[in-house]
Formats: sequence, C-alpha cells, structure tokens
Amino acid sequence: MKKLLAVVAAVAAFSAQAETLTVAATPVPHAEILKFVQPQLAKQGVELKVKEFTDYIQPNVQVAEKRLDANFFQHQPYLDEFNKAKGTDLVSVAGVHLEPLGAYSSKFKKLDELPSGATVVIPNDATNGGRALLLLDKAGVIKLKDNQNILATVKDIGENTKGLKFRELEAATIPRVLTQVDLALINTNYALEAKLNPEKDALVIEGSDSPYVNILVARPDNKDSDAMKKLAEALHSPEVKQFITEKYKGAVIPAF
Repeated sequence: MKKLLAVVAAVAAFSAQAETLTVAATPVPHAEILKFVQPQLAKQGVELKVKEFTDYIQPNVQVAEKRLDANFFQHQPYLDEFNKAKGTDLVSVAGVHLEPLGAYSSKFKKLDELPSGATVVIPNDATNGGRALLLLDKAGVIKLKDNQNILATVKDIGENTKGLKFRELEAATIPRVLTQVDLALINTNYALEAKLNPEKDALVIEGSDSPYVNILVARPDNKDSDAMKKLAEALHSPEVKQFITEKYKGAVIPAF
C-alpha cells in the first residue's frame, strides 16, 4: 500500500511540475519538426502541443494575444515587418532551419525559356515578395533598382526586358495556381506540401547564404521560461539536425 501511495504521489508531483507549451506551426516542415521533439520534451516535463496553421498571420496574432505560447513558421525579416505593421513586440528565441525559396514552372525547364509577357506569381507579403524579387534579380530575370532592399516590391523593378507580368497572391495559395501561370515563386514548406521537390523541380533556388532562417518566436514575457528554453535546446539537438538532413534531403537546411 505504501508503495502504491508513493507511486501516486510521484505521478501527482510530476503532473504538478509538468509545463504545457502550445506552439503554432505550418504543417511542413515546422509541425513535423516539433512533433519529432515531443517525446524528448515529455521526458523533461514539458507537454508540447502543436497547433497547425496554413497562414502567416494568425500564428503571430494569437501569440501576441497570449492565446498561444509561441510559433514556428517565419524568418526574422518577416517578423520585423509584422511587428512594425501590427505594433507587436514578438521576439526570436532560436534560429532552426532555412527553407530556400524557389522558382517553379509546369511549362518551362529553364528560366531563359520564359517568353515575353510571361505571368509570374510571387507572395503578397512584404518580406517574401521582396525575397522572390531578389532571387529573380540574382538569376538575371529582372533588375531591381536596389538589389539590397529585402522589402523590394514590383514597383522597385528597374529593368524588365521581357515585360513579365507580376501577380501577388497569399504564399499558401501559390502552388494551386502553378499550372495556370508561367512561373511561381514558392516557399519551400508550401512546395513540399504540394509534393514538389525543391532540389529537382526548382528552376532557381536560394543558396545557403540566405538570411531567411526560420525561427522559434515568443513574447518578451515568456521567451526565457524554462519550458521555452527546453524547447529551444531540443530544436538545436544533434537528433533534430539529423532528422532535418535525412527527411528533407536539402529542401530544408539546419541553421545551427
């Protein structure tokens, strides 16, 4: 009886100590990476709950409003722009991986095959739109007035010799229109969801020198909590590095 009481007391003590972290994430690869570390965190007394989103707005809004503890889906330039636009003060906790943005086409095999007046679709948020234009500038498709401006827009194109027509859509919806346009600039998480292989299918893709590392994001009031520190450490573990490398085969690159 004494042993049974001791076990019950130990379980109760663990439950009292256990912390819950609810983290927003886009499905691929963010939610997959978080689910991979769930067992490791459980052993450390942290119950990690993953809530999946398919947009780039609500994960930040709900963390700022304290409906969620953290999120994992964005890079620092996007977070900076969001904070500025929305008046929030969300902060980066840890950089985890890079998802190279790529240009895809269902009609052409090379960028120089694009005809005059071709339709090109890019993300409609400021940072990923600028990122797409910078990639096209680097590939010689267009020339920007300032190729260091990460928030460049279509209005900042200095040379467009082929008269390309640009359309801007929400990043998550771009894979759905791939067959309807000539070229689409797609974030790797959405490319993977659409069963595209960034290494094989992208006509041009960002290199490892990209500044767009995806980060774990929280608020100033909880960024240094024990549970958050344990999550950040887990995301920087050798096991996670191996998981990312083996599962995504270059489509997602560890940033630590």
